[in-house]
Amino acid sequence: VEEQRARWERKRSRTAKELLETEHKYLKQLDLVVTFFVTILKAKGTLKPAVLETIFGPLESIYSASHVLSLHLERGNLGPGLENFCQNLELYGHYAENLEQANKTLKEQLRKNKSFRRFKKLQETRPQFQGRKLEDLLPLPLQRLHQYKHFLRDLLENTSPDSAEYQKLAKAVKSVSEVSRWVQDIIHKRENSLQLLRVQKLLKGQKTQVLTPGRWYIREGWLLVVPSKGEELKRRMFFLFSDIFIATKPCHPLHPLSSNKLACQAVYPLHQCVVDKVFGHTQSQGGLLSLSFPQKTLLLMSGDQQDINDWYQSLTTAVR
Repeated sequence: VEEQRARWERKRSRTAKELLETEHKYLKQLDLVVTFFVTILKAKGTLKPAVLETIFGPLESIYSASHVLSLHLERGNLGPGLENFCQNLELYGHYAENLEQANKTLKEQLRKNKSFRRFKKLQETRPQFQGRKLEDLLPLPLQRLHQYKHFLRDLLENTSPDSAEYQKLAKAVKSVSEVSRWVQDIIHKRENSLQLLRVQKLLKGQKTQVLTPGRWYIREGWLLVVPSKGEELKRRMFFLFSDIFIATKPCHPLHPLSSNKLACQAVYPLHQCVVDKVFGHTQSQGGLLSLSFPQKTLLLMSGDQQDINDWYQSLTTAVR
């Protein structure tokens, strides 16, 4: 038992040391933004207060919370430091929610506002920035949140359950995990919106509405359609979403507007679909899938065994 405790203690103090060292580094990077951008821009009035607020969000408050945490860590007050820090964790969620708009506004201001463009360039050439741009520094809080999760888990694993700090650490791990999930959710939704938008732009015309609330993009790819009559196989591009399956074909290469677009041929609702693997169970070449809808059965083929298996997996999961 004594040996185990000593091992825990060694690992724990190593993790605490690493947490403090990386916190100092993180603070130094945040300080660049707060000192050379936020504070000076506030004083100069180069950007309107509302624009400033949109670009930097709650960054100053995040900086203050980290500063207080580092002071606690320096004194070895891990429990109280984390307890106090967890009260400010929501700032990270709000920061993540604002980040997309922040990037958009930053780009807009760089395009429209000549004095801000000059100011930004000048600040970034300072030696403290080491060639980094403001855009590289703005996502740092979200990266740091991810690191906190791992540090705190390691600390908890190497803390004796009957020690006074164990409960505080367990609470901190729970808080960080919850905010981390919230942030991942925001990122996931944003990536999904970008995928929906990308597919919408790939399709010719506006008839097929891809951008629908609650719809999730799953995958896309080329498959061969086996016709019911003895015609030749048709190569089609398919898009799978959480609620629909879209079949498309390339527009004519000489079409003046849509040469690189896809024409939608059919939209199949998944809630009435039955998926079967016709062949492709063995390690043969490729495979064949059958998709039965009330009005139609699709036979889809691929020469790639893995591809068919992946599609089968994705389709059965989506149909469920």
